[in-house]
Parts: sequence; structure tokens; C-alpha cells
Amino acid sequence: MFELLRTHRESKARRGRLTTAHGVIETPAFMPVGTQGSVKSVSPRELRELKAQVVLGNTYHLFVRPGLDVIRHFGGLHRFMNWDLPILTDSGGYQIFSLAKLRKITDEGVRFQNHLDGTPTFISPEIAMEIQATLGSDIAMVLDECPPWPCEHEYAARSLEMTIRWARRSKDAPHANGQLVFGIVQGATFADLRRQSAEATVQIGFDGYAIGGVSVGEPEPEMMLAVENSEPYLPADKPRYAMGLGTPPQLIELIARGVDMFDCVLPTRIARNGTAFTAAGTINLKNAEFTLDTRPIEEGCTCAACSEFARGYIRHLIKAEEILGLRLITLHNLHFYLTLMQRTRDAIDGGGFGEFRQSFVGGYKLRGDTIPA
Repeated sequence: MFELLRTHRESKARRGRLTTAHGVIETPAFMPVGTQGSVKSVSPRELRELKAQVVLGNTYHLFVRPGLDVIRHFGGLHRFMNWDLPILTDSGGYQIFSLAKLRKITDEGVRFQNHLDGTPTFISPEIAMEIQATLGSDIAMVLDECPPWPCEHEYAARSLEMTIRWARRSKDAPHANGQLVFGIVQGATFADLRRQSAEATVQIGFDGYAIGGVSVGEPEPEMMLAVENSEPYLPADKPRYAMGLGTPPQLIELIARGVDMFDCVLPTRIARNGTAFTAAGTINLKNAEFTLDTRPIEEGCTCAACSEFARGYIRHLIKAEEILGLRLITLHNLHFYLTLMQRTRDAIDGGGFGEFRQSFVGGYKLRGDTIPA
């Protein structure tokens, strides 16, 4: 299922290969986020052209809309969205965090007010696995609670104990044929709880392990520590997935800490605000300085936007509120992330990851004021 191909001597960077029912994922890998069964503004054909290996769908949102009857009628999520490569589905655990005002947590599960119309909705570990079985995803995630940041040690410990109970129930619940199931490590920012969570989750036994509860508002050093406090207790022969992050240099630094898989809405979200990634940081194409700029978003980039259009034209599209402008930046940003992972895999294969890491992270200056909230 997971083959560890190469490791980097000077860090914990790994090169691997994860085999799923719908194809092979070469790691390190970035998963574009398709919450509603669609990566925003990008077609499955374009994703294949970008060489995306796997996309992420969201259990809660697809359960709420269009609903399982519709997904079942179409023969599963792959056929519904016309995507024949791997899909990972989140369990809905993040919505326990993000929809805090609309839910109530008990040991039985989570009761939501449907965010669309307020209809009462209930998800338990068993229901989360049933939904993901119906979706037919290649990788299903256990249901967990993602504690907020900051939180007290006592709260994080109680939450962790429930998450471990939910993980056991998720493991025991039926899942689709060939579907891999990943456990999730929680524990907030507390080293002892991270170790406890990792060890207990590994003892249950899963096909892979995610590090959750990161990128929930904590400072970057604490995010890195949460990963560092989890990774040593995860088996080397199983894939590791850091959930919901991050910026390009964060991905490289987390790969150096032994993480194999990532997802993040950042490439598509900031594109819709006119912001593009480059090797030297982000640029906001709404800015007047790009009005007469005849250069592509990034010199040497081979994406559809950079191959055919100038910064000045894309800025015009954004200012005129033309959908094409947002699509072009989205395609560029996804290409940037996916190509970064390919470059990282090549660097690990060639033994030059240390130099690549130093060069990329050192040359990248993320200008926070250009990242819209």
C-alpha cells in the first residue's frame, strides 16, 4: 500500500509511493481541495493536465448537499464529478471546529444545525464512515474533534480521549471495498498529548496517519512543534498527512520534518482575491504597478496563464471582474504548488533536498499583507 522509496540523510524528508484503488500517489504530494466535489473554477480535465494526483472532498458538505441519494444515484463521487484518480475525503471533523456556533458535541457524535437552512444534522463516527463509503473515496478519514487555539490542557486532554474513542469506532465501522482509512493525531500544542494521541492511534492500526489540529490560528513555530511532537511516534512504513496547510515554505519545512501529504485551500482562495504565488513570494495583481506589465506572472512558468497572458491583461480581467482572470490565477497557483511537490520529489530522489530546501525557503519571502484574510 505504501512504499518508502528514499529518505534524506540530513533531514526527515521522505520519498514514497502510495497505491490506492484509483491509482498511485507519488509523495510528497499536494492535494487540491474540492470541498463540494469541485476544485473551485477548475475542471477535472484541467486538474489532470496540471498533473494533480489526488483531490480532497468534504464529507460534511457533500452529505448536506447534494446528499447521499444523489451521490448514490450517480454511482459514487468519482463518477459524479468525472474524476478517475484518487480522492481523499475529510470526515467532517474540521466542521466541528469551524461551525462551533452551530453544533453540540457528545460522546455519541456531533449534532449540527445545517449551515444551509438550519436543519438538524447528526454525524457520528459510524455515520462519517458510512458517508465516505457511499462517496467511494480512496482514502477515508476517521471522525475527530479539532480543538481550538488556544485551549487549556484539560480541555485538549478530554477532547483527545474522545477522539481516540471515535477513532476505534471509525476503524470498526464498515467501509468501501479497497478504501484506505487514516487515523488522526490531535493534542493541540501540548507535547505530552501529541505523543499520547500518536501512540494510541497507531495502536488501533490504520493505513496512514494524519496530523490534525494544525493551522487553526496558532503561530507558525507552534504549528511546527505540533508536527515535531507527533512524527516520532508514527510508523515509518505508513504515509503521514498534515491537514489543512500551508504556505509553500511551510510545506518544504514540513517535508523536512517527515510529512508526506498536504491539502490547503490557499492556492485557490487567494487566487480569487487576485493574488498569485511566485518563487519570490506572492504578488497581488490588483495593484496598479502591474497595469502595463508585459511579463507573465512568473518567468519560466509553463502554466496556461503564464504561457499565454501578461500580468497587465490578467490585472485588467480582475479589475473588470471577469471570471477568466480568477481562473487564470487559480490555474497558476495550483501549478505552482503541484510543480513544487514534483521538484521536491526530484530533489529527494537526487540527494539534493538539503540544497533545494535552503535555496527555495531562503528565496521565498511571503509578504503577509498580500494574503487576503
